Amino acid sequence: MRTDTWKAAERRVASALGGRRVPVSGRGDGPDVAHDHLSVEVKHRAKLPNWLHNASAQATASAHDGKLPLVVLHQAGSRYADSFVVVKMRDWIDWYGQVIDDE
Repeated sequence: MRTDTWKAAERRVASALGGRRVPVSGRGDGPDVAHDHLSVEVKHRAKLPNWLHNASAQATASAHDGKLPLVVLHQAGSRYADSFVVVKMRDWIDWYGQVIDDE
């Protein structure tokens, strides 16, 4: 994976969320994006699993009356409070009023 690709992804996410990218040399144990109230870790992959796309599409199709579509990922045998909540960036930004410049 090209390093400029993941760096660009971090910059785009930081801009979309109203934060700023923290360079690798300045991170230590900190997040990828400096933000007032979010701790953002960006993972850039060539492809995400189809089941995740399908789950997101199902949540979106079921979201009516201005509801926020999200996917909850729970691992068998783990506490439900430790589940992951996945929301599309566009839905997150629409919900919280941020603007993304999508090229």
